[in-house]
Amino acid sequence: MIFADFLDPRGRTFLGALLLAASLLPACSSQSGSGTDEPTDTPTSGKVSISVDETFAPILESQVDTFQKLYPDAHIKASYQPEDSVMLDFLNDKVKLAVVSRDLNAAEKAELAKQTMTPIATHIGIDGLAIILHPSNPDSLLTVTQLRSIFSGQTAGWKQVSGKTKLGDINVVFDANRSSTLRFVRDSLLRGQPLTKRVFAAKSNTEALTYVATHPASIGVVGVNWVSDHDDPTVQSFLRSVRVAAITARPNPGKDDYIKPFQRYLAPYTAEQLKADQNLQRYPLQRNIYVISREARTGLGSGFASFVAGQKGQLIFYKSGLLPAKMQVRIVTTSKAD
Repeated sequence: MIFADFLDPRGRTFLGALLLAASLLPACSSQSGSGTDEPTDTPTSGKVSISVDETFAPILESQVDTFQKLYPDAHIKASYQPEDSVMLDFLNDKVKLAVVSRDLNAAEKAELAKQTMTPIATHIGIDGLAIILHPSNPDSLLTVTQLRSIFSGQTAGWKQVSGKTKLGDINVVFDANRSSTLRFVRDSLLRGQPLTKRVFAAKSNTEALTYVATHPASIGVVGVNWVSDHDDPTVQSFLRSVRVAAITARPNPGKDDYIKPFQRYLAPYTAEQLKADQNLQRYPLQRNIYVISREARTGLGSGFASFVAGQKGQLIFYKSGLLPAKMQVRIVTTSKAD
Protein backbone atom coordinates (compact mmCIF):
# COMPACT_ATOMS: atom_id res chain seq x y z
CA MET A 1 0.00 0.00 0.00
CA ILE A 2 1.19 3.52 -0.79
CA PHE A 3 0.46 6.11 1.86
CA ALA A 4 0.03 9.74 0.84
CA ASP A 5 2.31 12.50 2.10
CA PHE A 6 -0.15 15.10 3.38
CA LEU A 7 0.92 18.71 2.96
CA ASP A 8 1.25 20.89 6.04
CA PRO A 9 -1.45 23.58 5.79
CA ARG A 10 1.04 26.11 7.17
CA GLY A 11 3.13 25.66 4.05
CA ARG A 12 0.46 26.53 1.51
CA THR A 13 2.54 28.82 -0.63
CA PHE A 14 0.52 27.65 -3.60
CA LEU A 15 -2.39 29.94 -2.59
CA GLY A 16 -0.64 33.12 -3.62
CA ALA A 17 0.72 31.54 -6.79
CA LEU A 18 -2.69 30.32 -7.91
CA LEU A 19 -4.31 33.64 -7.17
CA LEU A 20 -1.64 35.40 -9.23
CA ALA A 21 -2.10 32.96 -12.09
CA ALA A 22 -5.86 33.45 -11.99
CA SER A 23 -5.44 37.21 -12.21
CA LEU A 24 -3.56 36.80 -15.51
CA LEU A 25 -6.36 34.82 -17.15
CA PRO A 26 -8.84 36.52 -19.49
CA ALA A 27 -11.86 37.96 -17.78
CA CYS A 28 -14.81 35.59 -17.51
CA SER A 29 -18.14 36.25 -19.15
CA SER A 30 -21.19 37.12 -17.10
CA GLN A 31 -23.01 34.66 -14.84
CA SER A 32 -25.81 34.37 -17.36
CA GLY A 33 -23.46 32.94 -19.98
CA SER A 34 -24.72 35.44 -22.57
CA GLY A 35 -21.30 37.00 -23.15
CA THR A 36 -22.59 40.47 -22.26
CA ASP A 37 -21.21 42.72 -19.56
CA GLU A 38 -24.49 42.95 -17.66
CA PRO A 39 -25.62 39.82 -15.77
CA THR A 40 -29.19 38.79 -16.52
CA ASP A 41 -29.83 36.29 -13.74
CA THR A 42 -32.37 36.90 -10.96
CA PRO A 43 -32.80 35.19 -7.56
CA THR A 44 -34.85 32.45 -9.26
CA SER A 45 -33.58 32.33 -12.85
CA GLY A 46 -30.44 32.30 -14.94
CA LYS A 47 -27.15 30.50 -14.41
CA VAL A 48 -24.64 30.44 -11.57
CA SER A 49 -21.66 28.30 -10.57
CA ILE A 50 -21.10 27.22 -6.98
CA SER A 51 -18.41 25.13 -5.30
CA VAL A 52 -19.20 22.70 -2.48
CA ASP A 53 -17.07 20.81 0.01
CA GLU A 54 -17.36 17.23 -1.23
CA THR A 55 -18.23 16.00 2.27
CA PHE A 56 -21.58 17.82 1.87
CA ALA A 57 -22.36 16.44 -1.59
CA PRO A 58 -25.46 14.37 -0.64
CA ILE A 59 -27.23 17.20 1.19
CA LEU A 60 -26.31 19.90 -1.36
CA GLU A 61 -27.33 17.71 -4.30
CA SER A 62 -30.77 17.50 -2.67
CA GLN A 63 -30.84 21.26 -2.14
CA VAL A 64 -29.88 22.04 -5.75
CA ASP A 65 -32.32 19.48 -7.17
CA THR A 66 -35.23 20.80 -5.11
CA PHE A 67 -34.44 24.45 -5.90
CA GLN A 68 -34.29 23.78 -9.66
CA LYS A 69 -37.57 21.86 -9.56
CA LEU A 70 -39.24 24.77 -7.79
CA TYR A 71 -37.67 27.28 -10.21
CA PRO A 72 -37.27 25.64 -13.65
CA ASP A 73 -35.52 28.70 -15.09
CA ALA A 74 -32.72 28.40 -12.51
CA HIS A 75 -29.60 26.50 -13.54
CA ILE A 76 -27.01 25.87 -10.85
CA LYS A 77 -23.70 24.29 -11.80
CA ALA A 78 -22.27 22.76 -8.63
CA SER A 79 -18.77 21.33 -8.36
CA TYR A 80 -17.91 19.07 -5.41
CA GLN A 81 -14.27 19.27 -4.33
CA PRO A 82 -11.93 19.18 -1.32
CA GLU A 83 -12.17 22.26 0.87
CA ASP A 84 -8.95 23.90 -0.34
CA SER A 85 -10.06 23.67 -3.97
CA VAL A 86 -13.46 25.13 -3.07
CA MET A 87 -11.86 28.13 -1.41
CA LEU A 88 -9.45 28.73 -4.29
CA ASP A 89 -12.34 28.76 -6.76
CA PHE A 90 -14.18 31.19 -4.49
CA LEU A 91 -11.22 33.55 -4.06
CA ASN A 92 -10.49 33.48 -7.79
CA ASP A 93 -14.12 34.44 -8.58
CA LYS A 94 -14.72 31.22 -10.51
CA VAL A 95 -17.84 30.67 -8.40
CA LYS A 96 -20.23 32.99 -6.57
CA LEU A 97 -21.01 30.66 -3.66
CA ALA A 98 -18.92 28.33 -1.51
CA VAL A 99 -20.39 25.74 0.87
CA VAL A 100 -17.82 24.78 3.49
CA SER A 101 -17.44 23.77 7.14
CA ARG A 102 -15.88 27.01 8.33
CA ASP A 103 -16.03 30.76 7.96
CA LEU A 104 -13.36 32.66 6.02
CA ASN A 105 -9.98 32.97 7.72
CA ALA A 106 -8.00 36.21 8.05
CA ALA A 107 -5.91 35.66 4.91
CA GLU A 108 -9.01 34.94 2.80
CA LYS A 109 -10.80 38.02 4.12
CA ALA A 110 -7.74 40.12 3.33
CA GLU A 111 -7.62 38.78 -0.23
CA LEU A 112 -11.29 39.57 -0.80
CA ALA A 113 -10.78 43.04 0.66
CA LYS A 114 -8.13 43.63 -2.02
CA GLN A 115 -10.81 42.74 -4.56
CA THR A 116 -13.17 45.26 -2.87
CA MET A 117 -15.46 42.34 -2.17
CA THR A 118 -17.55 41.99 1.00
CA PRO A 119 -18.48 38.32 1.43
CA ILE A 120 -21.57 37.20 3.34
CA ALA A 121 -21.31 33.99 5.40
CA THR A 122 -24.53 32.32 6.54
CA HIS A 123 -24.72 29.44 9.02
CA ILE A 124 -27.01 26.84 7.44
CA GLY A 125 -26.54 23.61 9.39
CA ILE A 126 -24.59 21.37 11.74
CA ASP A 127 -23.02 18.05 10.84
CA GLY A 128 -20.04 16.11 12.06
CA LEU A 129 -17.44 13.54 11.19
CA ALA A 130 -18.47 9.90 11.17
CA ILE A 131 -15.83 7.35 12.20
CA ILE A 132 -16.23 4.31 9.97
CA LEU A 133 -15.10 0.76 10.73
CA HIS A 134 -15.33 -2.65 9.09
CA PRO A 135 -18.35 -4.65 10.38
CA SER A 136 -16.03 -7.36 11.73
CA ASN A 137 -14.19 -4.91 14.00
CA PRO A 138 -15.44 -5.34 17.61
CA ASP A 139 -13.91 -2.04 18.75
CA SER A 140 -16.87 0.11 17.76
CA LEU A 141 -16.93 2.09 21.03
CA LEU A 142 -14.13 4.66 21.03
CA THR A 143 -13.18 7.62 23.21
CA VAL A 144 -11.85 10.89 21.87
CA THR A 145 -8.58 10.08 23.64
CA GLN A 146 -8.35 6.76 21.78
CA LEU A 147 -9.07 8.47 18.45
CA ARG A 148 -6.38 11.05 19.14
CA SER A 149 -3.92 8.23 19.84
CA ILE A 150 -4.91 6.34 16.67
CA PHE A 151 -4.70 9.38 14.37
CA SER A 152 -1.34 10.42 15.81
CA GLY A 153 0.12 6.92 15.44
CA GLN A 154 0.70 6.38 19.15
CA THR A 155 -1.77 3.51 18.89
CA ALA A 156 -0.57 1.59 15.85
CA GLY A 157 -2.55 -1.64 16.08
CA TRP A 158 -6.06 -2.69 17.05
CA LYS A 159 -4.74 -4.97 19.82
CA GLN A 160 -3.69 -1.82 21.66
CA VAL A 161 -7.25 -0.49 21.66
CA SER A 162 -9.04 -3.19 23.66
CA GLY A 163 -7.35 -6.51 22.99
CA LYS A 164 -10.64 -7.88 21.64
CA THR A 165 -9.45 -8.45 18.09
CA LYS A 166 -6.70 -10.10 16.07
CA LEU A 167 -6.77 -7.32 13.51
CA GLY A 168 -3.31 -5.92 12.77
CA ASP A 169 -1.96 -2.45 12.07
CA ILE A 170 -4.48 0.39 11.82
CA ASN A 171 -4.73 2.09 8.42
CA VAL A 172 -6.38 5.52 8.50
CA VAL A 173 -8.22 6.72 5.39
CA PHE A 174 -9.61 10.19 4.65
CA ASP A 175 -11.80 11.29 1.77
CA ALA A 176 -9.13 13.45 0.09
CA ASN A 177 -5.90 15.31 0.62
CA ARG A 178 -6.47 18.89 1.87
CA SER A 179 -10.07 18.05 2.76
CA SER A 180 -12.12 19.57 5.56
CA THR A 181 -12.21 16.25 7.41
CA LEU A 182 -8.42 16.11 7.45
CA ARG A 183 -8.22 19.73 8.62
CA PHE A 184 -10.71 19.07 11.42
CA VAL A 185 -8.74 16.08 12.70
CA ARG A 186 -5.50 18.05 12.61
CA ASP A 187 -6.84 21.23 14.18
CA SER A 188 -9.55 20.04 16.57
CA LEU A 189 -8.47 16.53 17.49
CA LEU A 190 -4.68 16.34 17.20
CA ARG A 191 -4.11 20.01 18.10
CA GLY A 192 -0.75 20.24 16.40
CA GLN A 193 0.41 16.65 16.73
CA PRO A 194 1.55 15.07 13.43
CA LEU A 195 -0.61 12.48 11.71
CA THR A 196 0.27 8.81 11.78
CA LYS A 197 2.42 7.60 8.89
CA ARG A 198 -0.17 4.93 8.12
CA VAL A 199 -2.62 7.39 6.56
CA PHE A 200 -3.71 7.95 3.00
CA ALA A 201 -6.33 9.81 1.04
CA ALA A 202 -8.99 8.26 -1.13
CA LYS A 203 -10.39 10.32 -3.98
CA SER A 204 -13.83 10.84 -2.42
CA ASN A 205 -16.05 9.96 0.51
CA THR A 206 -17.47 7.11 -1.57
CA GLU A 207 -14.02 5.60 -2.13
CA ALA A 208 -13.15 6.00 1.55
CA LEU A 209 -16.31 4.10 2.52
CA THR A 210 -15.58 1.40 -0.06
CA TYR A 211 -12.02 1.02 1.20
CA VAL A 212 -13.15 0.51 4.80
CA ALA A 213 -15.79 -1.98 3.65
CA THR A 214 -13.07 -4.14 2.07
CA HIS A 215 -10.19 -3.68 4.55
CA PRO A 216 -11.04 -4.94 8.08
CA ALA A 217 -8.11 -3.20 9.83
CA SER A 218 -8.91 0.25 8.48
CA ILE A 219 -10.62 3.23 10.08
CA GLY A 220 -12.22 5.91 7.92
CA VAL A 221 -13.36 9.50 8.39
CA VAL A 222 -16.27 10.82 6.30
CA GLY A 223 -18.91 13.52 6.53
CA VAL A 224 -21.93 12.45 8.59
CA ASN A 225 -24.40 13.12 5.77
CA TRP A 226 -22.91 10.21 3.81
CA VAL A 227 -24.43 7.86 6.42
CA SER A 228 -27.20 9.91 8.07
CA ASP A 229 -30.17 9.75 5.68
CA HIS A 230 -31.58 6.28 6.26
CA ASP A 231 -34.20 6.80 3.53
CA ASP A 232 -31.49 7.17 0.89
CA PRO A 233 -30.77 3.87 -0.94
CA THR A 234 -27.09 4.81 -1.30
CA VAL A 235 -26.79 5.40 2.45
CA GLN A 236 -28.58 2.12 3.13
CA SER A 237 -26.02 0.35 0.93
CA PHE A 238 -23.11 1.96 2.79
CA LEU A 239 -24.56 1.07 6.19
CA ARG A 240 -24.80 -2.59 5.16
CA SER A 241 -21.08 -2.67 4.40
CA VAL A 242 -19.56 -0.54 7.18
CA ARG A 243 -20.12 0.19 10.86
CA VAL A 244 -20.43 3.69 12.31
CA ALA A 245 -18.47 3.92 15.56
CA ALA A 246 -19.96 5.41 18.72
CA ILE A 247 -17.79 8.09 20.32
CA THR A 248 -17.58 9.76 23.72
CA ALA A 249 -15.57 12.62 25.18
CA ARG A 250 -16.49 11.70 28.74
CA PRO A 251 -13.78 10.46 31.13
CA ASN A 252 -14.23 6.93 32.49
CA PRO A 253 -17.29 6.33 30.29
CA GLY A 254 -19.91 3.69 30.76
CA LYS A 255 -21.46 1.83 27.85
CA ASP A 256 -24.36 4.29 27.60
CA ASP A 257 -21.98 7.25 27.27
CA TYR A 258 -20.93 6.32 23.73
CA ILE A 259 -23.02 8.06 21.06
CA LYS A 260 -23.28 7.95 17.29
CA PRO A 261 -23.67 11.11 15.18
CA PHE A 262 -27.45 11.06 15.28
CA GLN A 263 -29.35 14.30 14.77
CA ARG A 264 -30.22 14.78 18.44
CA TYR A 265 -26.56 14.65 19.44
CA LEU A 266 -25.59 17.34 16.92
CA ALA A 267 -27.52 19.95 18.90
CA PRO A 268 -25.19 22.77 20.06
CA TYR A 269 -25.80 22.39 23.78
CA THR A 270 -23.94 24.91 25.93
CA ALA A 271 -21.55 23.88 28.68
CA GLU A 272 -24.13 25.06 31.22
CA GLN A 273 -26.86 22.87 29.69
CA LEU A 274 -24.62 19.83 29.65
CA LYS A 275 -23.63 20.40 33.25
CA ALA A 276 -27.23 20.88 34.38
CA ASP A 277 -28.53 17.74 32.65
CA GLN A 278 -26.24 14.71 32.73
CA ASN A 279 -28.45 12.94 30.18
CA LEU A 280 -27.60 15.51 27.51
CA GLN A 281 -24.67 14.77 25.26
CA ARG A 282 -23.10 16.56 22.34
CA TYR A 283 -21.41 14.51 19.62
CA PRO A 284 -17.73 15.46 20.05
CA LEU A 285 -16.83 15.59 16.33
CA GLN A 286 -19.49 18.04 15.18
CA ARG A 287 -18.94 21.10 13.00
CA ASN A 288 -20.91 23.90 11.34
CA ILE A 289 -21.87 24.30 7.68
CA TYR A 290 -21.74 27.72 6.00
CA VAL A 291 -22.75 29.10 2.64
CA ILE A 292 -20.52 32.04 1.71
CA SER A 293 -21.53 34.45 -1.05
CA ARG A 294 -19.39 36.92 -2.98
CA GLU A 295 -22.25 38.15 -5.13
CA ALA A 296 -22.29 41.93 -5.31
CA ARG A 297 -25.92 41.98 -6.37
CA THR A 298 -29.09 39.99 -5.73
CA GLY A 299 -28.68 37.30 -8.35
CA LEU A 300 -29.23 33.56 -8.57
CA GLY A 301 -26.45 32.85 -6.08
CA SER A 302 -28.13 35.01 -3.47
CA GLY A 303 -31.47 33.39 -4.25
CA PHE A 304 -30.09 29.90 -3.72
CA ALA A 305 -28.30 30.93 -0.50
CA SER A 306 -31.58 32.35 0.83
CA PHE A 307 -33.39 29.14 -0.12
CA VAL A 308 -30.88 26.92 1.71
CA ALA A 309 -31.08 29.12 4.81
CA GLY A 310 -34.87 29.37 4.60
CA GLN A 311 -37.65 27.05 5.72
CA LYS A 312 -37.64 24.70 2.72
CA GLY A 313 -33.87 24.34 2.70
CA GLN A 314 -33.75 23.82 6.45
CA LEU A 315 -36.38 21.07 6.16
CA ILE A 316 -34.08 19.27 3.72
CA PHE A 317 -31.33 19.36 6.36
CA TYR A 318 -33.78 18.00 8.91
CA LYS A 319 -34.91 15.17 6.63
CA SER A 320 -31.32 14.19 5.80
CA GLY A 321 -30.40 13.53 9.43
CA LEU A 322 -28.30 16.67 9.87
CA LEU A 323 -29.24 19.51 12.19
CA PRO A 324 -30.73 22.65 10.60
CA ALA A 325 -29.17 25.89 11.80
CA LYS A 326 -32.48 27.74 12.15
CA MET A 327 -34.97 25.11 13.19
CA GLN A 328 -35.34 23.39 16.52
CA VAL A 329 -35.42 19.61 16.67
CA ARG A 330 -38.01 18.21 19.07
CA ILE A 331 -36.54 15.36 21.14
CA VAL A 332 -38.95 12.82 22.58
CA THR A 333 -37.73 10.33 25.19
CA THR A 334 -39.74 7.15 25.55
CA SER A 335 -39.46 4.45 28.18
CA LYS A 336 -38.78 0.86 27.20
CA ALA A 337 -41.75 -1.48 27.21
CA ASP A 338 -41.85 -4.01 30.02
